[in-house]
Amino acid sequence: MFDNVARQLVDGDTGTETRRRILVVDDEGSIREVLVHYLEAAGFAAMEAPDGATALRAAASFPPDLVILDVMLPGIDGMEVCRRLRAESAMPILMLTARTEEEDKLAGFGIGADDYVTKPFSPREVVVRVQALLRRVEALSVPAMVLDDTVRVGDLVVRPQLRQAEREGISLDLTAKEFDLLRFLTEHPRQVFSRQQLLDQVWDIGYYGDPSTVTVHICRLREKLEVDPTHPRHLRTVWGVGYKFEP
Repeated sequence: MFDNVARQLVDGDTGTETRRRILVVDDEGSIREVLVHYLEAAGFAAMEAPDGATALRAAASFPPDLVILDVMLPGIDGMEVCRRLRAESAMPILMLTARTEEEDKLAGFGIGADDYVTKPFSPREVVVRVQALLRRVEALSVPAMVLDDTVRVGDLVVRPQLRQAEREGISLDLTAKEFDLLRFLTEHPRQVFSRQQLLDQVWDIGYYGDPSTVTVHICRLREKLEVDPTHPRHLRTVWGVGYKFEP
């Protein structure tokens, strides 16, 4: 399925402005059809995959800019697909799930998902979340000499305009949301934010996530950022209040 659709997308995107490619992965054809319709109406190019194996082949052959991924898939489930995609790319991943349990969502965030939408959902909401995620990961082609908002703290360098972060000269493999969280905290050094405040500031307006989502992302950031994540130097916990970035 994906070969014909993807080739049509590539052949059709020959204008001066290439459409962003979205891979929709769901075993329910009606859901794929609705999402593809709304995405294309919003100006995106959409590919479809009915299962995990097809999704992985599609992503390898025609890398999408973002993946909408159902958790419950035949064969290779959505969690495993997310894990494999994240091992190869930092592309945003928006998970679809019929489950409402907090543990399932936290598990998804723990393996690299950037956002969650619970079924049944509004297709318009999905499109808005896709647009928000892509805005956050858009890298601007800005010459290094004008990157005057670069943050340098010891061996840590954060370049917001290029959406890059590195430690000791080695690039950090951050998801879109991890980078957004790091950038926000570094832009407000020593200022303490509660988990709810971070949800409001870093996640999209109207995001109805559990504040424990922030905790998961802070832990993942520490693993990638801190020399000793168990005794963090920069991403500090202020007990009973929230978190802060210490230069």
